[in-house]
Amino acid sequence: MPAISRNPDVERSLKHSLKDAAAYAAMTGVGETYVSAYALFLKATAPQIGLLASLPPLLASMTQLLSAWLGRVTGERQRIIIIGASLQAFAWLPILCLPLLFPTHAVPLLIMSIVVYHAGAHLAAPQWSSMMGDIVPDRRRGRFFGLRTRIVTFTSFCSLLSGGFLLHALSTRGQTLAGFVLLFITAAFARVVSVYHIARMTDPGGHVAAMDLPIGRGWWQRLRQSNAVRFSLFFAMMQFGVAIASPFFTVFMLRDLQFSYMAFTLNSAASVLAQFLTLSQWGRISDVFGNRRILTATGVFIPLMPILWTVSTDIGYLIFIQALSGFSWAGFTLAASNFIYDLIVPERRSTYLAIHNVLANIGIFCGAIFGGVLAALLPADITLFGRHLSWLSPLYGVFVISTLVRGGVVLFLLPKLREVRSVRPISTSQVIFRVMRINALAGIIFDIVGPRRPKGPPAAPDP
Repeated sequence: MPAISRNPDVERSLKHSLKDAAAYAAMTGVGETYVSAYALFLKATAPQIGLLASLPPLLASMTQLLSAWLGRVTGERQRIIIIGASLQAFAWLPILCLPLLFPTHAVPLLIMSIVVYHAGAHLAAPQWSSMMGDIVPDRRRGRFFGLRTRIVTFTSFCSLLSGGFLLHALSTRGQTLAGFVLLFITAAFARVVSVYHIARMTDPGGHVAAMDLPIGRGWWQRLRQSNAVRFSLFFAMMQFGVAIASPFFTVFMLRDLQFSYMAFTLNSAASVLAQFLTLSQWGRISDVFGNRRILTATGVFIPLMPILWTVSTDIGYLIFIQALSGFSWAGFTLAASNFIYDLIVPERRSTYLAIHNVLANIGIFCGAIFGGVLAALLPADITLFGRHLSWLSPLYGVFVISTLVRGGVVLFLLPKLREVRSVRPISTSQVIFRVMRINALAGIIFDIVGPRRPKGPPAAPDP
């Protein structure tokens, strides 16, 4: 890794952060990826899958407010991060054991255990974001987090494939449960390794993530004009639209299409691989051209993803759609994360992050519940304008509605966002072309030939 900082403590902390990222990604790859498949193995219904995907993050997100309060009371960041990450590591024990010990209540117990798992993550999140915001130099933020995210995606890809091969091999022998046991034990160990590297980092002692609500005269007017509020509304509504469909792709593949665990793994891995291949470019574009343009470029593709699943059930086609999805989400996720750092001054960042994530998880909860209700109520056969249509699955209707909601969010809310930093201008088509890198000369040409200037000055960070 090229040096990010001349400060040896900062450089050492950043290297441990990358190792933490790899261990965390191994946990999500062999563990979190297969939780929905585990729920289906336990005979969960589609509405229960929606609840599994939405209720734990919503309830656990309230822990971020607790984290911010603890930050104010204790003045600690690193210790709170370690406690949260450790809780997440040990949460794999009830996730695995409780549904097996009490099979008549397997799915509700699994959901409760996942609440504990997410609570650990959310307890650590505000303090981790605050600490990393102080450690990573501003001008290198896009490239460092691009590198960190590439490590996450590459490790996720490898661990996801390894976990899928293991689960498929054992399921063909009638030992599916043993496969899940091995996956979740590995996930717990990986998070323990992650905790070790977090403990080896040096907290520079910047702005502790403390609850600080800036309520005073004129607060409502400031709230209405806040670029941060507009971004949080856009992000929460996008999460709502995405969550209408996202929990049910696993149901669609394993239940409706009868995919093997191997086919399911390859489909999931295509998205992760596409993220890995494009994150470097997304990071460079974020540093030079800003994050709003990336949100616009990925907003072209993200609304289309669910409806493309209704075109064909061919495994090769669906893998291609997953790769396109990974390409889009890599840019969107990186830009959204960096946009938060640009929007808020450091002393307000933790409070905003906590509230921002609570709003996002409310959107996820409402979207997944809405999608679960649609999955239960929508028919597989409809008559439209006198023509009888028969779908393979009622989930097709869920995918169509998710596309419409996502498209509406991009069309009506994204144009209200403004770039915060002073960045070089670039068009949406040029962003897409840069990432795909049709040829090496294209990027050089776009660096030399200046595109049109953006309209209006950059917005200032919210105080």
